[in-house]
Amino acid sequence: MSPSKVRDGAERGWIVPIGGAEEKHNDPRILERFVDLCGGADADIVVIPTASQLADTGERYEKIFSELGAGRVSALDFDTRRDAQEENRWERIEQASGIFFTGGNQLRISTLLGGTPIAQLIRARNAQGVHVGGTSAGASILSEHMIAFGKEGGSPTAASVRLAPGLGLTNRFVIDQHFRQRDRLGRLLAALAYNPFAVGIGLDEDTAAFIRPDNTLEVEGSGAVTVVDAGELQFSSMDQASEEEPVCLLGLKVHVLVAGATFNLQTRRASSGSLGVSKRNH
Repeated sequence: MSPSKVRDGAERGWIVPIGGAEEKHNDPRILERFVDLCGGADADIVVIPTASQLADTGERYEKIFSELGAGRVSALDFDTRRDAQEENRWERIEQASGIFFTGGNQLRISTLLGGTPIAQLIRARNAQGVHVGGTSAGASILSEHMIAFGKEGGSPTAASVRLAPGLGLTNRFVIDQHFRQRDRLGRLLAALAYNPFAVGIGLDEDTAAFIRPDNTLEVEGSGAVTVVDAGELQFSSMDQASEEEPVCLLGLKVHVLVAGATFNLQTRRASSGSLGVSKRNH
């Protein structure tokens, strides 16, 4: 699965993965910025609560986005794959300026929407300039390679992660969420050992990566984003290790970014942004 092609002269929409447990009331800077990005008072946001099995998830985000000033918000759930064939759902997504996936279980999204016309449409709409965000499970689903589940801990093993196809808005990164709170460094490193092409992005709770059309990631929120760059990986023992043995990885680069700091997914250069002097990788 490849990301939809952006037409010449056009610009794709932003991609906004959030690490989960984002502040919704006292200081909702992440969700507020997403609303502003989608047009503020003119924002037309479709919430997809398919990952959640709680009946009120879609309604709750409708209320939150409306209170933050979005002009129109509606939840669009998918309980069966047949739902993804319905013309009225297609038309609603065609109207949106922003699409938002809630948290829950990312495998519910991939099994219910993967390979459907709705999944193809969301990729196409992002390529046409519509912004797509998601929190927790809704963040994991956004990339081509998705962490389906795995084990907690700091050391990677072959058995510490299971990957599945995601929505495929981009193939440049793989996301893990609730990162520091749930000790998920090991499984993100294992995912990169399987696929060193991608950049690993570990999102703390109440922290988001606002990824611009030029593939520059900017951090927003109260926590940190851990960026693991395997682009210059020198050695991996993944092919030799048994499932429970730790994997040896040499040549990784790790950046810990906080609000205002940036990382360019194309050049693989990090910057402290408003915090101080730019740092370049060579």
